[in-house]
Amino acid sequence: MNMNFQFNSLSDFISMAGHGPYVWVCYLVTAVALGYLLISPVMAKSQFLKSLARQERLAQAQPRTSSSSNETEQKEST
Repeated sequence: MNMNFQFNSLSDFISMAGHGPYVWVCYLVTAVALGYLLISPVMAKSQFLKSLARQERLAQAQPRTSSSSNETEQKEST
């Protein structure tokens, strides 16, 4: 089986008969978009987990009041 290459050299491959800049920019834009689509959910999950941990720490740090004492205060004020 004889393989014939489309391009004679690496520079011919990069230039692609004058269409190289367009083709390589398209590849770059696609790679950046796919990279963003892969990394974005991971970063969002990380930020969400940090926010959730911060909210839990704040909730544990605040003194809790019982609902019966709140009801008693409301009855006394009326």
